[in-house]
Amino acid sequence: MKFAFTDEQRMLKDTSQSFLAAKSDSMAVRAACRSPQHFEVALWRSICNDMYWQGVLVPEVHEGLALGWVEMAIIMEAAGERLLTSPLFAVTQSTALLNVCMQSAVRDRCLADIAKGHIVSLALTNAVGNWHASGVCVSDSADGLTLSGEARFVPFGFAASTLLVVATNEDQSTSIWVVQSDAIGVSVQHTPTLDQTRPMSEVRLESVAVGEAQRLSSDAGPLIEQVVALSRILIVADQVGVAQASLDLSVDYTKERLQFNRSIASFQAIKHKAADMMVKVEAARSLLYFAACIADAWCAQEATDAALQEAAYMASACASDAAFFNAGSGIQMHGGVGITEEYDIQLYFKRARSTESYLGRPPEMREAIACQLLDGGDAWS
Repeated sequence: MKFAFTDEQRMLKDTSQSFLAAKSDSMAVRAACRSPQHFEVALWRSICNDMYWQGVLVPEVHEGLALGWVEMAIIMEAAGERLLTSPLFAVTQSTALLNVCMQSAVRDRCLADIAKGHIVSLALTNAVGNWHASGVCVSDSADGLTLSGEARFVPFGFAASTLLVVATNEDQSTSIWVVQSDAIGVSVQHTPTLDQTRPMSEVRLESVAVGEAQRLSSDAGPLIEQVVALSRILIVADQVGVAQASLDLSVDYTKERLQFNRSIASFQAIKHKAADMMVKVEAARSLLYFAACIADAWCAQEATDAALQEAAYMASACASDAAFFNAGSGIQMHGGVGITEEYDIQLYFKRARSTESYLGRPPEMREAIACQLLDGGDAWS
């Protein structure tokens, strides 16, 4: 595949990087993590009103930009480079789910709300962290009128006005419901994690009343697999940004750090480590944009579900390793001070570690690829 950014995509990349360099620097990220809201509300409003990133994947009929996954990957990579602390991932993940659901009044309303800047989060997995339909721990009643159970690792769930709740029925089929976060019986609690730049929440539902008008899908098993694959591509873009920033920070530090009256960047061991880091990030970036192109082709019905899953597995396995390797190597190149709060490289290390396990670890991705290629199946099925 011969791939190159168009002029519009290069402009989007430059604009994204410039905007985040000004709005999401180290001080802004640290301040957002310490704030009671766990993110900077003013920055999110600026993203929605000035950049309109929340509308990149929203169809034009709902006041969106109707752009593609390559454009979204460009933005998410820039966000990863700057450790953007905002609900952008949560909102984009929800948009991906809504786009694959059948047209309905509640679906259209959610897409319109996202275009307006409302925060919508997907509540999927239970405490085990199984990112597939088999890991759902919310169930609806026999009459289908109430939801009960819990979902963990809900991105920015505490800030969401609307939750897309995945539930199972007595016959083990999966459904998706639109639930307001302030509905009676809904409890959302912020969950402290290693990575404070990507806040998570736990959602509990106790006999939450729902109606048929709130149902997005009644047989959502295949949809969940598709949305998880698309979500992995978003995470991969973030990881590529983290890997690139870890390399850049480390090289800049070694140029300034002196030992034996020489910059340590001149030492052969440091050069070799930096070269390995560059190879990691470039390989991950190539797979990222391959996966983004496959996602665009899949949305246009020009690629199969299997192709989408395979591309997401490969990109996730590679980018997870790249982000963790580069951030860890960056701490080594910084020396003992790298892990201290004073230096930003430790923030990238935490982000890399948390995203490595989110939506599946690299060994799980490789096992899934092996099952898909050798057996024609899926390790998760």
